[in-house]
Amino acid sequence: MFESLSAASADAILGLIAEHKNDPRPEKIDLGVGVYRSAAGDTPILDVVKKAEQLLLDTQVSKAYIGTAGAADFNAAMQALTFGDSSTEERLSTIQTPGGSGSLRVAAGLILRASPGATVWTSEPTWANHIPLLGGAGLALQSYPYYDAENHVIKIDAMLDTLRSAAAGDIVLLHACCHNPSGLDPSVDEWGAISDIIAERDLVPFIDMAYQGFAADLDTDAYAIRHMAQRVPEMIVATSCSKNFGLYRDRVGTLSILSADSKASDIVNSQVNNVVRTIYSVPPDHGAAVVGLILGNDELRGAWLNELTEMRDRLRHMRVLLNDELVAKAPDYNFSHLVRATGMFCFLGVTAAQVARLKKDFGIYMVDSGRINIAGITPDNVSYLAASIAATLQAG
Repeated sequence: MFESLSAASADAILGLIAEHKNDPRPEKIDLGVGVYRSAAGDTPILDVVKKAEQLLLDTQVSKAYIGTAGAADFNAAMQALTFGDSSTEERLSTIQTPGGSGSLRVAAGLILRASPGATVWTSEPTWANHIPLLGGAGLALQSYPYYDAENHVIKIDAMLDTLRSAAAGDIVLLHACCHNPSGLDPSVDEWGAISDIIAERDLVPFIDMAYQGFAADLDTDAYAIRHMAQRVPEMIVATSCSKNFGLYRDRVGTLSILSADSKASDIVNSQVNNVVRTIYSVPPDHGAAVVGLILGNDELRGAWLNELTEMRDRLRHMRVLLNDELVAKAPDYNFSHLVRATGMFCFLGVTAAQVARLKKDFGIYMVDSGRINIAGITPDNVSYLAASIAATLQAG
């Protein structure tokens, strides 16, 4: 049977990790891997997570299955974090999933059951794993314009024009905040225009929120979700706790479905849980139990908000530092998009050939598109990074 298989293409990020690890140069910089890093270059366990884990260790009495929907207290807390004080609560159902990727995959299964002929529209570009997760599940995909690589702005007019051509019932995949990979998000007015078209064309918004709290604050970052929840009869929302709680390997996320009414919500909830049963049966418990403890305890929640603010402020500071260094070292080039973007990612604005030169000559690693992870920048390496970029640009 297996002799018919050929080797799958290697993951570009995993390849970069290996190359960077094996590079002996002490000044090397990894801007590729998509995890938060502190100024010391590590991906720490949050202090509040350690406290919650100790509390969990002291109080948890069973490792029995938690059911296909996951933990009810976690789901309720995450639904409130996502939707706020929503008047649509009776139309909402939320389940726990194995990370944001698990949420996307369950959503794909639900869409295939509800509307197998629908097209899912994704931004160009989008997070690389959106395409294999959704397309690999069997969904038909189309793209809408999003990022202008030359001017480093959102192609909002082209995006809106394309969405106007989508068929009723099609699904529009949107990034709630910290767009990956561009780091550029629509303004409030632009979200309003997007919502108008979605409502007018009877489209279904499918919003992926993997970075809540990394752009402005928890409420502002959820604006698109809360705004659209008041405008549309149906919506799909995937969330992840990987970044804002630092629970990457514990795989914690949610899938929320907004339905037309409470009766429809009950039906959707039954189908979602059935999809889960056919894929992974029940979600893992540990990470969600930790998040549930944090969100349900005022002291722990306050400590989490402080650590989340520290992570967000560090990313903002690194954007400003890199832009300032590049203004000084490469004054003929405009890198202002670095400070207009939010979250961990943005495009540096270099060619694939320049990416290769940065790796070969300076030990600076990023994917071929020039997308960089701002968390790889520190006060200690930013001057070297800017000088390397300037030298590469000047070399042509």
